[in-house]
Amino acid sequence: MRTVNLIIAIVLIVLLALFAVQNLQSVTVSFLSFSLTAPFALVAIGIYVLGMLTGSTLFGALRRSFRDRQGS
Repeated sequence: MRTVNLIIAIVLIVLLALFAVQNLQSVTVSFLSFSLTAPFALVAIGIYVLGMLTGSTLFGALRRSFRDRQGS
């Protein structure tokens, strides 16, 4: 099982590197009065990571809420 996980991780890293190399053009992201110009791949990966953090935070809060309801 450990070998399968390693192979999957290597494939995902290669795909991520390929995505980054093929999306080097710069994009500008504006939010309120802030503006950021960065390569598209960096922006896409950053948004993905922010989504993962947000999702895991909300999932943890919901899990604690359900656990607290069952305990009382």
